[in-house]
Parts: sequence; C-alpha cells; structure tokens
Amino acid sequence: MVTPVEAPALGKAIGYAHGMRAGGLVFTAGQIGATGSPEGALRVVSPDLAEQFEKALENVVEVVRAAGGEPGSIAEMTVYVTDMEAYRAKRKEIGAAWRRHLGRHFPAMTLVAVTALVEPEAKVEIRAVAKVE
Repeated sequence: MVTPVEAPALGKAIGYAHGMRAGGLVFTAGQIGATGSPEGALRVVSPDLAEQFEKALENVVEVVRAAGGEPGSIAEMTVYVTDMEAYRAKRKEIGAAWRRHLGRHFPAMTLVAVTALVEPEAKVEIRAVAKVE
C-alpha cells in the first residue's frame, strides 16, 4: 500500500503530497527553498542559491522525519539547479548547510541543471528516497 506523508511544518500541500510511503521506502516530493503556509502558499526564503539549498534540504529532512526517518535514512537524492555555475560558486556554503542537516552522511546523489522550476523564484529543488522502519 502507498500512503501519503504530510509534514505539517511545511504548510499545506495542494495538488501533491509532501511525500509518499511505500512499505519501508519514503519518496519525497521535490522540495524548494521555501516556507509553506496553512493555505498552501509558498514563499521562497531568499534569492541566494545557497540559502535556498539549505531550506530545500531542511524541507526534505522534515518530510523524512514526518515518515519516521532521520537524515541518515536518506539513500538517494536528486538536486535540480537552474544555474550550475552559481551552484559551483556556492559549494562552500552549500557544503556547510549539508553538514548542518546531514552531517557526514552522503547518499547516492545526482545533480542536474534545468532551465526552470515551477516556482519562478526557485533556483534549486531537491527530492529524495529514504528507508524507514
């Protein structure tokens, strides 16, 4: 059975679930660097890619926790960025954000450059798969 995972701290998900649980696996929806609201509105936290990355990563971890996992439960992650050069330029700040939320845990990861994301101000979107009990 597949069941939705809702992370109340992220606000209301409209037209999608924050994540889906299938047995011991949790598949997060793509998370951007934004805060949500009870009405479902999203507010991007900053125009800075590193700040958006940290919030998106925090949101992914929040979904995994809502499903009963921890940051170390994340097995696979895909990161989509709209500007690869900006990502490269912000690697130091992104690395610091990574350590704050995932420590020395490094899941299998893919980084992909895309032309745009659904939210016009978003510069990064992260999705993950986690193993939870």
